Amino acid sequence: MKSTALVLCLAAGVAAIAQTPAKPATSTKPSATASKPAPARPAAATAEAVKYPAGKPASPAIKKTLFALRVQDMKVGTGAEAEPLKMYKVKYTGWRAADGVVFDSWDQHPTPVMGADGKPETDAEGKPKTTEPQPASFPVGMGRMIPGFDQGFAGMHVGGIRRIFVPWQLGYGSRAMPDRDANHPGIPAKSDLVFEVELVDISELPMPPSHPNIPQGIPPGVPGGKAPPSQPQTPPPPSQPSTPPPSSTPPPSSTPPQSK
Repeated sequence: MKSTALVLCLAAGVAAIAQTPAKPATSTKPSATASKPAPARPAAATAEAVKYPAGKPASPAIKKTLFALRVQDMKVGTGAEAEPLKMYKVKYTGWRAADGVVFDSWDQHPTPVMGADGKPETDAEGKPKTTEPQPASFPVGMGRMIPGFDQGFAGMHVGGIRRIFVPWQLGYGSRAMPDRDANHPGIPAKSDLVFEVELVDISELPMPPSHPNIPQGIPPGVPGGKAPPSQPQTPPPPSQPSTPPPSSTPPPSSTPPQSK
């Protein structure tokens, strides 16, 4: 009888223990995320990249971009790298960014045939004889072209094809370029432009006969020379025949499409 009572007491105790809910385990060990220190920012990300002279401290004000020249390489060239103060030979097409209207292209300007006397030859009808269009040649880095076109070849190689997206501030600015003919529509004021250019060749600038040791058209501020005073900073408007022949495109005055 006592054995039976003892067995029943033991069974009741085991049942009570089984019904008691287990307490959640607690741990004083900190989590990995809580104990892991935040990564330190690299010094390059916080340091000021621009050095300032004495008396000109850095300012905490936010730097703003007024306008930017953008480029898109359609084909990377394998030839010589584009450098300033060189003569470039390019094939180009220029259009207005707002509506995609092409205002000029290299293949719209055939080359006149020159006679032995240095004058253009004419056919039986009195029209100038021309040859197949040739890539346009112009000096770069001398301010002869609109700024966006003049600067858009940086890092390009011969054989490459690039699109240069020119904001109006680096194009013709607030000046409107009128229509020249049906194939050469004008450019409204403050027009963003796009040029697709193929860099065909790069060569040295021709030497002026009076200064054989100074490359022609060295920009002002460069020791040893200065830019010729007659060179415009941007292509002149079509109403100025006394200056290099007008063009709504970047080709230099040495190969003007209007004079043909």
